[in-house]
Amino acid sequence: MPVEGVLPPGYENTITKNDPTTPANKTVLDKDAFLKLLVAQLKYQNPLSPADPTQFMGQTAQFTMVEELQNMAKDQKASALSQQLTTASSMVGKQITWLDTAGTSQTGVVGSAKIVDGSTVLMVDKVEVPLEAVQAIAAAPVSDPEETVADTNAADQTAADQNSETQESDGSTTS
Repeated sequence: MPVEGVLPPGYENTITKNDPTTPANKTVLDKDAFLKLLVAQLKYQNPLSPADPTQFMGQTAQFTMVEELQNMAKDQKASALSQQLTTASSMVGKQITWLDTAGTSQTGVVGSAKIVDGSTVLMVDKVEVPLEAVQAIAAAPVSDPEETVADTNAADQTAADQNSETQESDGSTTS
């Protein structure tokens, strides 16, 4: 298992990326190959001239360090993904502007956030927007205040009309 770095979105790390031009054989050892090499070295050493214990301890320490670095990288990757999801969830209900794959600026209100193939994406209507593509965040647009007041007044009038009809049918009167 090769060690992979965790970088913020938009940054490329050419050291940990798989290069399609690289031959199929590995030039970098993972921890399993390192351990196999160490065991083979011990197995086939000359019994009359055994390996230096200091050298063996150094190799063992290197193996432990490689394993811990892999664990740290894995933990950092999980932490970064969790942080991205938290950031994305804070955008739910907000209006965002992003660049689509054609490079056109789009705007919409975020409905939800999810993880797809290890990346955080925002759902705007039925469009998946990568978190890295977001260019601006704003409060969701509010409907026209005059329309809201008119709608509220109409609802109040409808309720009042229904209330007076109910009182007339009951035969009750209010003074």
